[in-house]
Amino acid sequence: MKINEKNLCAFAVSATPIDKEGYLNKRGELNKNFQRRYFILKGNLLFYFDKKGDKEPVGVIVLEGCTIELEEDQEQFCFKIVFHGANNRSYVLGAESQESMEQWMKALACAGYDYMKLMVLELQRQLDDMDETPLPVTQPVSSPVPPPRHRHNPFNKPESTTPHQRSHSLRSSNNSLRLDDKFSDGVPLSKISITFRELHNAYGRPILRDFNVWKNEQKLLSEKVAHASDNLISF
Repeated sequence: MKINEKNLCAFAVSATPIDKEGYLNKRGELNKNFQRRYFILKGNLLFYFDKKGDKEPVGVIVLEGCTIELEEDQEQFCFKIVFHGANNRSYVLGAESQESMEQWMKALACAGYDYMKLMVLELQRQLDDMDETPLPVTQPVSSPVPPPRHRHNPFNKPESTTPHQRSHSLRSSNNSLRLDDKFSDGVPLSKISITFRELHNAYGRPILRDFNVWKNEQKLLSEKVAHASDNLISF
């Protein structure tokens, strides 16, 4: 339809957001030939111009009470805007490619008020469902606690011993000192104050004695080996 309203003309060329724009071939109402027009979609108003950059549109199509359908009787990439009812006109448009046709059909089908109303109702229904669905209660995640550390004193006497446990006593001899004999007397070692000198005498002397015994044995063994070697050479 032709328009003369100044407000629509001003809105068509204003800086308001454009949903989609581009060239389409439009079939005339009286002359059935296709003419190339530049289309601009703003909301539910589809403006068309003679060419891009014109200051005034040739016409406008109000996308209410209509459906977007394929036009099978015309050339490929054609679709139509069908207004239902008596004496209502249908607009046949042609795109340059299959992809362009699908994009235009989708944009025009979503531009009407009825479609927006359905979308709002669907979003409201989803919001109501979310309000009715209780949220799962999640337990707060606490940070892990490290296990307690137990420090062991090697000089503590265990309360009970087994055959597999090592004895705390030193090797016994006539001249050696037993640590259990000196510090036990039924009192736990952890309750007795032990000086370093006493520990040195209790443990160091038996170790030194055993070392001297081992050293003498090695010396005797070396002498026997040397004596045996001399006998072999003499023979």
